[in-house]
Amino acid sequence: MAAIDETRVVGRGSVNFASEKDIDEFVNLLGKFERGEMAPDDWRRYRLTRGTYGQRQDGVQMLRVKAPQGIVSSGQMRAFATVASKYSRGFGHVTTRQNIQLHFVLLKDCEDAMRILGDEGLTTREACGNAVRNVTGCPYMGTSSSEIFDVYPYAEALTRYFLRHPLAAVLPRKFKIAFEGCTEDHALASINDIGLRAKIQDGKRGFRFTIAGGTSIMPVSGYVLYEFLPVEEIQNVAEAVVRVFHKYGDYEHRQRNRMKFVVKQLGWETFRAKVMEELEAFVAAGGAPLRLTAEQLKPQGAPDWQPVPAPSVNAVAAAAVTPVVGPGIMPGSVKLQTVDDPFVRWGHTNAAPQKQAGYCHVTVRLPLGDMTAGQMRVLADLAEAYGDGTMRLTVEQNVLFKWVKKESLRAFYDRIAAADLGAADANTLGDVVSCPGAESCRLAVTQSRGLGRGLTEYLSTRSDLVAMVPRGKGTIKISGCPNGCGQHHVSSIGFQGSVRKVGGKAIPQYFVLVGGGCADDGTAHFGKVVSKVPVHRMNEVVERLVSMYDQQHQPDEDLGAFFRRVPPAAATEALKDLALLLPNEITEQDYVDLGETQAFNPEVMDGECAV
Repeated sequence: MAAIDETRVVGRGSVNFASEKDIDEFVNLLGKFERGEMAPDDWRRYRLTRGTYGQRQDGVQMLRVKAPQGIVSSGQMRAFATVASKYSRGFGHVTTRQNIQLHFVLLKDCEDAMRILGDEGLTTREACGNAVRNVTGCPYMGTSSSEIFDVYPYAEALTRYFLRHPLAAVLPRKFKIAFEGCTEDHALASINDIGLRAKIQDGKRGFRFTIAGGTSIMPVSGYVLYEFLPVEEIQNVAEAVVRVFHKYGDYEHRQRNRMKFVVKQLGWETFRAKVMEELEAFVAAGGAPLRLTAEQLKPQGAPDWQPVPAPSVNAVAAAAVTPVVGPGIMPGSVKLQTVDDPFVRWGHTNAAPQKQAGYCHVTVRLPLGDMTAGQMRVLADLAEAYGDGTMRLTVEQNVLFKWVKKESLRAFYDRIAAADLGAADANTLGDVVSCPGAESCRLAVTQSRGLGRGLTEYLSTRSDLVAMVPRGKGTIKISGCPNGCGQHHVSSIGFQGSVRKVGGKAIPQYFVLVGGGCADDGTAHFGKVVSKVPVHRMNEVVERLVSMYDQQHQPDEDLGAFFRRVPPAAATEALKDLALLLPNEITEQDYVDLGETQAFNPEVMDGECAV
């Protein structure tokens, strides 16, 4: 296994975050637990901070693996493929926080999986539990034409600063950090415990530094701690914020103890004053000012990468075939409508120029965020043949390639299409985001992936509807419960799983929210509930809401802004008949959730997030 970078050197291509000691410790404590030498609750708390999360099904785990800033090397993607095929269901799932999750992993197989991943520099350390989670970042960092400056060196530095930090895994609750360097908030920084937006003042680099953002049962847009914080101070201030959360958080009632609740309890001015006290004390003791070298801050140019020969289209098609097994919705089960001249459509929605002349960003769309082990291997090969040997996972659950030459777009497309990854409409209304839902999550009410598949397939047949909302101007996101892992609170149209009782029987339904989004000015807007509609009527919900927008929106108004402008009652009225479900109108289908075959029987189990 590659040795951990103990000096915490920061630099492009330095993607090793693994530690063999972490895995040895995991194996040692697992042995103690199995011998009855470690209490079950203590073991559960520990394994969560090592990315091992209990599923709804007994005896299997979800293994969550960090990809800091979403960056995955070709070697790392092949390691994911190996673990997915040997120990999971043959595929992996990209999350809205730029992790990869592997479900249905046996506890006895976790060691082998961790070692395979660790050999390529990947870690599960602090990927779950009450910890500083994966530090996310804008996938376009270093190559976007709207970038203020490249935030990558700073994001990686803060990642390494908190990885294995003494407080990182002993917090009252999970703690999330995001970096954004563009004028647009691609990273959704405003809903993070710490959000950093690039800013230049008097010729100096810094960040607009917000804290205590979040969604779930109490959505909050991050409070502005600094309008401008010099880049050298981000570690000092982040340390002070974490110390205050650690000191004043409520360890007894963890379900309601994200940092936003501490701010609410203490009051903003008191909380801010305590951060300043901790900051003063930390700096007086020496602090941790961030010092990066000129080499580390060197602007990205064309990659110093020797491309390998591209595999043939036939070779790609053969390599992409992977057996997928186990319960749930499988990759390939999402059936998308074919279109005339698909390359043109794909090129319009999935490729865009970088600020470096002659190169493009290319988004490989993953319906439901899933990719098979074979597809992972194909993406690794294509990253080496057409890119810089790396990929970026995005909060939209896709994979972004950089440094693809314009003249290579056709060849690149032919190969991803052969791997069944050629779906167009990336980052459009048709690119639906969904959490795993009741397929595996203990907290979920509904099968959100079933609705995600249904809407994805429907919108692939309604290019006219998708075209009504310009690319990047509207989103659909789904969560199976209020916790909001699908980020439905900040979606133009959001769906939250729920249940309705009619005649003593349960019917799956969704709260319909409209008007969410993270604005470019750093403000998070949270969707308002306008209706509660049975699950089998969601296609009609989307059609009516998008048609409202098409008929009434102002020039350059995005879908979320439109629904923030019009009265919520207007959307409620448009969906009024869909929300109504009379006993004499109910069919047997209404009692079955999408993605299921049996009658809906919601079972919300004890979650592990707040253990």
